[in-house]
Amino acid sequence: MLQHTLEVLEREFQDDNDACIDAAKSLVECACRVILINLDDPGRPLTPQSKAPDFGEWLSAAVRVLELSEIRDTAFQKLISQYNRLATTLGDLRNLGGNVSHGKDGFIHKLSSHHRRAALLAADAIVTFLHEVYLEREPDPTLSLEPYGRYKESNERIDRFVGCRLQDEEEEGVTAIFTLPDGQELTLVTNTSLLLFHIDREAYKLAQNACREVAQPCSEQPEIEK
Repeated sequence: MLQHTLEVLEREFQDDNDACIDAAKSLVECACRVILINLDDPGRPLTPQSKAPDFGEWLSAAVRVLELSEIRDTAFQKLISQYNRLATTLGDLRNLGGNVSHGKDGFIHKLSSHHRRAALLAADAIVTFLHEVYLEREPDPTLSLEPYGRYKESNERIDRFVGCRLQDEEEEGVTAIFTLPDGQELTLVTNTSLLLFHIDREAYKLAQNACREVAQPCSEQPEIEK
């Protein structure tokens, strides 16, 4: 859906269509939603709870969950305020000229190419700013949808300080025992197929083919001498 929105934005901008403002707004809102999904605390949610949050609410919630509002620097606070104004202005431009979502005389009050370009540049500035700050935060792995590679520093620390040994038990499967730096042990019980499937698909395929050959009955049965 995000890729489709980007394609719409590029196409409509090239065609001098005000619908590109709707697409630009959608990209910014999507960025805010992704940040909130990955970083918001379910116990103390900052995600807007109203049925139809306005544009400023999404950005404000994203700024708060990134803890940017906690920085007590006057110049930085002004910067955050200007980004909020950019978001609000982008929303106003969308309401005025976005004939896709609101249809408020979109074909009569056609915006100039300068307005459309300003909307895109504002959206680009907001998304880039939020993304750079987001990359500095490490999401909670139990809540986030981010992949393994997102936790590079934590992965390196775990690989360095956490020990691991495997026990192969016929009935229960494979037992992995992880030893933490404080001596505490974590036990993970899985089975061989699941382990291969999630770690190495090629290895899983090789094992799959090898086991299929073993499981097949012999096509030719030896003759029994009478």
